[in-house]
Amino acid sequence: MADTVEPEPTTDADLVDDLELSFDAQRYPARPAKLRPRAHRRGAVAAPVVPPPFEPDGRNRAYVDWLVEQSMLADATVISRQLAGNDAMLSNSYAAPDPRAAADRAAVWYTAYPLSQVTAAGESFIAGLGSEELWKAFAEIGIEAIHTGPVKLAGGISGWDRTPSVDGHFDRISMTIDPVFGTEDEFRAMCAAATSFGGTIIDDLVPAHTGKGADFRLAELNHQDYPGIYHMVDIPAEAWHLLPDVAEGADSVNLDAATEQVLTDEGYIIGALQRVIFYEPGIKETNWSVTRPVHGVDGVERRWVYLHYFKDGQPSINWIDPTFAGMRMVMGDAMHSLTDLGTGGLRLDANGFLGVEKRADQAAWSEGHPMSQLANQLMGSMVRKVGGFTFQELNLAVDDIRDTGSTGPDLSYDFITRPAYQLALATGETEFLRLTLREAMKFGIDQASLVHALQNHDELTYELVHFERHGNETFEFGGEQVTGRDLAEQVRQTLRDRITGKAAPYNLKFVENGIASTTTSVVTASLGISDHDAITDDDVERIKSAHLLLASYNAWQPGIFALSGWDLVGALTLPRDKVSALIRDGDTRWINRGAYDLLGARPDATQSASGLPMARALYGSLPEQLDDQNSFARRLSAMLDVRKRHGLATGALLDVPDVSHPAMLVMVNRLAIGAVQVSVFNFSEESISGRVQSSHIPAGRVVNLATRRRLGEVDDLGGFNVNLPAFGALALLVKEPVGESA
Repeated sequence: MADTVEPEPTTDADLVDDLELSFDAQRYPARPAKLRPRAHRRGAVAAPVVPPPFEPDGRNRAYVDWLVEQSMLADATVISRQLAGNDAMLSNSYAAPDPRAAADRAAVWYTAYPLSQVTAAGESFIAGLGSEELWKAFAEIGIEAIHTGPVKLAGGISGWDRTPSVDGHFDRISMTIDPVFGTEDEFRAMCAAATSFGGTIIDDLVPAHTGKGADFRLAELNHQDYPGIYHMVDIPAEAWHLLPDVAEGADSVNLDAATEQVLTDEGYIIGALQRVIFYEPGIKETNWSVTRPVHGVDGVERRWVYLHYFKDGQPSINWIDPTFAGMRMVMGDAMHSLTDLGTGGLRLDANGFLGVEKRADQAAWSEGHPMSQLANQLMGSMVRKVGGFTFQELNLAVDDIRDTGSTGPDLSYDFITRPAYQLALATGETEFLRLTLREAMKFGIDQASLVHALQNHDELTYELVHFERHGNETFEFGGEQVTGRDLAEQVRQTLRDRITGKAAPYNLKFVENGIASTTTSVVTASLGISDHDAITDDDVERIKSAHLLLASYNAWQPGIFALSGWDLVGALTLPRDKVSALIRDGDTRWINRGAYDLLGARPDATQSASGLPMARALYGSLPEQLDDQNSFARRLSAMLDVRKRHGLATGALLDVPDVSHPAMLVMVNRLAIGAVQVSVFNFSEESISGRVQSSHIPAGRVVNLATRRRLGEVDDLGGFNVNLPAFGALALLVKEPVGESA
């Protein structure tokens, strides 16, 4: 009898070979070159060599298991499974964004920044945000929600060690609250405190990237679905000569433009994207980096080229990989925040960069991509299914913001007019602000769907992406026809001249994106104050008035109004020598992130718990301000009371008419009750008189909503005259004659 021959075990390479034979070479002619079996690419795979005990290596099972235990994908799998089949997932409408429902829930937001906020001795940041004293102060002012900012573990893992965040905790690596900021129990208590005051907590979701934490390290090790989380390509060993060396002690290096092009020509990556965010010569010249050689779980040594729209330590998430691992991870993260921690809403960070696609003879499609719209629809719908809301912080063209928000997030950050209203203050002219408002209306932006904010943790973003996107179109500005591209550069240069350099050395350019500043330091620059040490008591009153004008512009129109702790205390920028180590790599935003003490909990503090130096605060703590009727906080409270009593947040913008004085701005709105409401602003430091004229204003009495007194009548020409003090603002209501419809 012949000896029995046992068949050789089937390998992954055999399976790929069999799969390739089933493909139609006519329909998929490029496939064999892209999906060759690994054995054909590098020779037969040798048996794994077990590394020494405790070595942080893919061949060490203990290390891999340790990474899996703290990975976000593993947590997301558990959380999602717990919700599957739960009737709560069928309780809410979810298909259409509902910005007015979000505003009804909370129309005035405080945007916190964990690294900067000072709390009482022994009190965590999160416990401080949940304190009864803070919520009582917020209730007096009219603040209804807190956006916490990033409070979860961020940064990376190198071997067995944690590495610090490279982007202010926006390089998330875990669903776990960072102990630096507090505990999960304190977070839940904060949510409960907000609810008891009729408010809510807004958390962060980062669907565009992670940090280099457990998920990325497992992807490098080629473990299970983890490579599917990212836009990363395994470069075969025979092509490693095309890759740059990684410096000793580093785990990756950014590709220069020449290498990016070579790898594109070879078919490994899709190449250059539409822009390089955070561009910095020698640091980030492209959106691609390459890893050092890494031993995988199968013993194979690999080098990966991976995409990162932002910094090297923020690898981009792939939303359309066949494993859908990235999508699963993000959705699980959202459900954890809403259903476990108890938040009411989520900020979608950098959510306009969720799709990339190769294009012939031009940069890869990476902005306004349909995949971003689809991904945002999925996230917005999932959050609405469990009763929450979302907002997007998306600095793209107006049409992209409209398209992404049409089925996705309920609200969008107002990058449209923020640089425009700051230009209006710096120049005393509102022409560009009126142009941007009208442009938004032309493209169908609902003003009530925008989060109109003063400062947040970032710089003054003045890329003016919309005018660059429509760069060859012409716009009327300054009595001339100007292309969008030229207009954008003209505005940027004016802002650079007025609020940086010799005019305001305390503000700094931030790479190509904008200007590092606080709202208060934009105001001081606009007032011609070049030296913060020379600010007088009279100057503080001028600064306060101009700051309140910017607040009234954002608050007295439809939409969400948001402001920061830096706004509430009147914080100035930090001297650059105070944060020299942090700004060394070009990230000048740290000068606008100085520490502040809202409640005066530690009057002698020189820095926050994270080590950020205290910023100079012109207005004082909230308890001090609430005892002073002329303070910023008290005057802000009166403004927000007008907004809430008359439902300005849920109105609709009807018209931005021409004005009779260059510093004047008029916004005509229709309130939910049907009445016409008019907001009028003076962006100059002189008293002005002007005419309010619009075809949308009906006949009737004009009433000042703040004083509840009659201002005048709409005349036969369909308008009326107003007088405004320096940096003055009026919220008016047109009461139509009895018997006539609104």
